[in-house]
Amino acid sequence: MTDKPDEDLTPDEPSVSEPAAAEPQPGTAAVDDEPAGSSLADEGEGAVEPGLVVEHDEEIELDDVPDVEPAYELQPGEDTVLAEAATTYDDAPDDDFDDVVAPPAEDEPAADDAGDDSRDLQPPANDDDGGSAHWCRRILLGLVLVAGALYVAGYFLTGSRMPANATIGGVDVSGMSPADARTAVDKALTPNVNREIVLVHGKTEFRVKPKAAGLAFDLDRTISEAGGERSWKPADIAGLFFGDHQSDPVLDVDDAKLQSAIGTIGEAVNREVVEAQITFPDGKPKAREPQAGRVIARSDAAEAIRTAYLVSDKPVKVPTAVVEPAVDSAGLADAMKTIARPAVSGPITIRVGDKKVSLPVTAYAPALVVRVKDNTLRPYLDPKKLAGPLTDSTTGIGKKAVDATVTIKDGKPVVMPGKEGVGLQPKEMAVKLLPALTQTGSKRAVDVEAKLVEPLFTTADAKALKIKQKISSFETHFPYAEYRNTNQSRAAELINGTILKPGETFSFNNIVGERTAANGFVTGTVINGGVFREELGGGVSQVATTTYNAGFFGGMDDVEHHPHAFYINRYPVGREATVYFGSLDLRFRNPTKYGVLVRAYVIKSTPSTPGTMHVELWSTKVWDIKAGESARRNARTPGKQYDDTDRCVPQDPIPGFDIDIYRYFYKGGTKVKTETDTATYQAADHVICGKKPKSD
Repeated sequence: MTDKPDEDLTPDEPSVSEPAAAEPQPGTAAVDDEPAGSSLADEGEGAVEPGLVVEHDEEIELDDVPDVEPAYELQPGEDTVLAEAATTYDDAPDDDFDDVVAPPAEDEPAADDAGDDSRDLQPPANDDDGGSAHWCRRILLGLVLVAGALYVAGYFLTGSRMPANATIGGVDVSGMSPADARTAVDKALTPNVNREIVLVHGKTEFRVKPKAAGLAFDLDRTISEAGGERSWKPADIAGLFFGDHQSDPVLDVDDAKLQSAIGTIGEAVNREVVEAQITFPDGKPKAREPQAGRVIARSDAAEAIRTAYLVSDKPVKVPTAVVEPAVDSAGLADAMKTIARPAVSGPITIRVGDKKVSLPVTAYAPALVVRVKDNTLRPYLDPKKLAGPLTDSTTGIGKKAVDATVTIKDGKPVVMPGKEGVGLQPKEMAVKLLPALTQTGSKRAVDVEAKLVEPLFTTADAKALKIKQKISSFETHFPYAEYRNTNQSRAAELINGTILKPGETFSFNNIVGERTAANGFVTGTVINGGVFREELGGGVSQVATTTYNAGFFGGMDDVEHHPHAFYINRYPVGREATVYFGSLDLRFRNPTKYGVLVRAYVIKSTPSTPGTMHVELWSTKVWDIKAGESARRNARTPGKQYDDTDRCVPQDPIPGFDIDIYRYFYKGGTKVKTETDTATYQAADHVICGKKPKSD
């Protein structure tokens, strides 16, 4: 395009090349090929009409622009045509303007006025990048919208159908509606809600009733948690179509009841750990080998019961854990060499002023024991057991103190005063003797001073216990057997006169001691490994059972007791106790603020009359105790076994069962509390002495 006057303009109009150009009047087209209504003012400050080359070296004064008469007046209807033309221009594709010449950049010379179009400019280089980013944003936004729509649709789909490849307690519910899944699971599992869970340990079987163990089936939660409710979780949405989904039935569990059921099983399964120990019967060391214990693994047992409930009728193995003794056999052997044998290698010299007294081994050995403390074997001297022999062996050194005691005379408790002595203090001697036990030669001696010796249990101590009345008594009967007369009488003699101070614990094994010939016991029948055997101390469990019942009705706290492996009908069902030195003990604690005196005696049996074992507790009465029991349940059938050893004792079959024992505490005629204890009796096999016949 050249810079010359438009031929269509009238002579009176200034040309474009003149110093000032008049603004087109409204409705007037300035250039033939440009739409009407466009102007420099419309483009903003410094804008240039496309296709025009304008020189900027002269300033245009608006006041100098002459009035220009319009070259052409629009005829009626032509304004519409121009408007349509403008619209067409605005809507024209960008490609239509490829030939439009852009204004020169400030740092480039303008094209020659001769109309040089070789300088046609392209759009800025970053225009294409901007367009690509714009389209990428649009695509990304579209993908987000699609994903969001799918996510929302997935949310509404969850809760309307179960996940793919889904099972609940083995029941296939894949793709079902929650209602159909509920029906299927209800039909398959609800009939099993009262089915017992069977656990086994060796040949012993235990049956757990779901209700008694605190187990209940929650069908609605089972369906919901397996995918029967709506969820915003992506994994739940994806699970509608992909993966395998196995769910367990949801249970409501009363943990206290479940642990009680597990504890009942544990009473039969658990085996106390036997710690290494060295005693000195007849003044010679005797080692007791350590034995690992066994306990039911409670958390594993609870999980096994929950897992088997409703979905399995197969027996579950009782999970157990081994309890290792603190000191092993090697540690015991070392203690025998370094402690036990040196301790009884010879007498110990006691120097009291100018006097020297030889204390023989037999004087202190009964009070000496090497036992586990702080995970190692250490020697220990019992001052009470040392007091008597110490005085007898130190004749000429003072006078023995006499402890106060409480005895029963004419049906009433009487305090027998204690008496002071002069001589060696048992507690001081126990402390000083210990280091000397492992010494030799001249170092095997102790220096002590004869002092006023107070009784270990004074008259004031006895009176303060307020032992005033009989609070309980119990007796059992036994058939004639001389070993029973001997062993029960000896055990009764040892526990008779025992006084428990407030908070103290009675221990049958600690008081009676090991059942040995030196301790006054003979061989008799015991239960070991579920069968009868001949061992020292047979019949002592009858003393333990009678003592347990005296403590039961006296309101003592049950710390430890173990029913026999199978039921013996001469004992009260569920309220009996067996003992075995080193593993099974009878222990109860005095929970009152008063002392408790144990009185025990035996009326011996004869070939024509049964014997009677009798135990009483004397104190100040706190409770009135009554007992109750449940029906027997979980019947177990005995088997048969043959025993060709010389220790065999024939045995009739005895059925097994479980039973609950209730203890009711009354005060002032009102029941204050109830305790429940469960006894589990295994079936006792029919034992036949001899080899098993080939035909059996």
